Amino acid sequence: MPSIRPGPEPEPDAVPPLPHREAPDGLWDRYGRRATDMRLSLTDRCSLRCTYCMPAKGLEWMAKQAVMTAEEIIRTVRLGVRELGIRELRLTGGEPLVRADLLDVISGIRANHPHLPIAMTTNGVGLQTKAAPLKAAGLTRINVSLDSLHEETFKRLTRRPFLTQVLAGVDAARDAGLGPVKLNAVLMRGINDAEAPELLRWSLQQGHELRFIEQMPLDADHGWSRRDMITAAEIRELLSTEYVLTPDPGHRDGAPAERFQVRRRDSSRGGITGQALGTVGIIASVTEPFCGDCRRTRITADGKIMSCLFSRHEVDFVSLMRQGATDRELAERWQDAMWAKPRAHGMDRTGLGTEDFVQPDRSMSAIGG
Repeated sequence: MPSIRPGPEPEPDAVPPLPHREAPDGLWDRYGRRATDMRLSLTDRCSLRCTYCMPAKGLEWMAKQAVMTAEEIIRTVRLGVRELGIRELRLTGGEPLVRADLLDVISGIRANHPHLPIAMTTNGVGLQTKAAPLKAAGLTRINVSLDSLHEETFKRLTRRPFLTQVLAGVDAARDAGLGPVKLNAVLMRGINDAEAPELLRWSLQQGHELRFIEQMPLDADHGWSRRDMITAAEIRELLSTEYVLTPDPGHRDGAPAERFQVRRRDSSRGGITGQALGTVGIIASVTEPFCGDCRRTRITADGKIMSCLFSRHEVDFVSLMRQGATDRELAERWQDAMWAKPRAHGMDRTGLGTEDFVQPDRSMSAIGG
């Protein structure tokens, strides 16, 4: 494989695509990126109806027989890790906690891969009673979506009165050893954007790692607009009323979040206090894209490979598995799917919100975050 090292986001013609798939090993694409981080969705169903994701009445769920079984999921992970160089796994949804055999899935993966980092993203509803069993089954770490600490704001965003449950779930995850617990927050203009400093203050006090995520055009209602979203620059400005952010010296290593060290703003000491309180991350997929160093491969709950979160092209994986394909045949299909990965945002250039951008048919809950 040519040694093309992904780096900062290139100009459109700076990294020409390679002509054909040359590498027999790994999940390479035409731009020299290698996927080592698998995002695998367990279900499209969810217990919330977040305004930036789902319609108020929900969506038409996948048929039960279409969703990958626990055995198919375990085989897929085994293939990815042992044959294709996957080094990290994140289980997503929908909401993974609504899946009845979740513990079987995790324990089956852990039995095959004693040292694989297994993370999970959840909305936290029901986590209070499941955190300890998840840890015992082999889960390494957890991310919890939390957009507000205020009941009314939470209800307005999620259309459900479950804030108390979510906060209890965060505490249970910390107590179970699923930490550091990472919190994901999406700021919506005029709804919860003013709460950004409070969310960060609370997260630092609790010992959690907060990640602000720019709202992306992945809502089922297709109501997203770049004009209305809160940008990364605005997030930094909102936090600057109480804090000073400085770039974290640690290597980003393909992570979607840019991390900042956080210090309290203190006018009596020249603007800041000396000791860092912790870190905060900002995932700026829209305004400060990191596609040039993307290392992710996604598999939907119904077994489709998506090489890019914004791709409108999917490759059927589970049907081939159900037809009796060998591991080699499955690996080659996965490699071919990733080789065709677009340069950025489902296109040959970055451009969320541009006139030629076409939003994927699936919403975030149906893709897997």
